[in-house]
Amino acid sequence: QYVPVKGDHVIGIVTAKAGDVFKLDVGGSEQASLSYLAFEGATKRNRPNAQVGDLIYGQFLVANKDMEPEMVCIDSSGRSSGMGIIGQDGFLFKVSLGLIRKLLAPKCEIIQELSQLYPFELVLGMNGRIWVKAKTVQQTLIIVNILEACEYMTAEQRKQALAKLSGN
Repeated sequence: QYVPVKGDHVIGIVTAKAGDVFKLDVGGSEQASLSYLAFEGATKRNRPNAQVGDLIYGQFLVANKDMEPEMVCIDSSGRSSGMGIIGQDGFLFKVSLGLIRKLLAPKCEIIQELSQLYPFELVLGMNGRIWVKAKTVQQTLIIVNILEACEYMTAEQRKQALAKLSGN
């Protein structure tokens, strides 16, 4: 089970809207809260249009065992920096926290190799959730399958699998 850590970037699923706060399932023991003002450009009049079931990429502002985890979708200078509501038409799946750490490492070969196969969008959450979207559903699922299999493949096996897919 994922334990929220201050500063971690995660993918949460909106489970409820309560007053000025969204409740999000982040895969931990309790839900996280996210103020509607914690988005770039949000005001009392201009609220983000998040619905129950939507995916939100954000980071923990507060995370300790005595308090409900609190998320934001802006950095310290008020910019979204890629955070916010994630598009509807991608695919969300879960992998181990170990694999997420590997994929988030700078110069991750896996992602570099995959990006030569097809163009795709990718959101990686420290809570083990990955959202991916390619041009077609088929390409999206191929990327999902490779990312899921990566955990148990050597670099050599992975290169062979990718070569087969790209027809080389």
